[in-house]
Amino acid sequence: MEPTPSSPPAAATSVPTPAPPQITYDDFMKVELRVATVKAAEEIPKSSKLVKLTVDLGDEQRTIVAGIRKSYAPDQLVGRQVVIVANLQPAKLMGVESQGMVLAASQNGEAVLLHPEHEVPPGTRVK
Repeated sequence: MEPTPSSPPAAATSVPTPAPPQITYDDFMKVELRVATVKAAEEIPKSSKLVKLTVDLGDEQRTIVAGIRKSYAPDQLVGRQVVIVANLQPAKLMGVESQGMVLAASQNGEAVLLHPEHEVPPGTRVK
């Protein structure tokens, strides 16, 4: 019995990634982006990714859990200004209630924090 010739490998086709759904301007305006100054930062035990931050928003302080530990050591964060989502519903991560979200870009799998070029008062709205 002769071996049957194998079929040539299928050509790899590039499937376009669907565009994310668009939102309206009114939807975007519901997101409250604010500048916060990191007052304290500490590792969260049993997590290799999470850092517990205490941030100053000018009129209040909050705790935010951020998945940036692989890119930033806690001592690199204290005093730094970051952009946060201030009106995000609180969530419990590793037993710590997070009262917002720190915005970061992802570059080569690493978190890159977004921050103002010049220092601005904590709590300043980002538009």
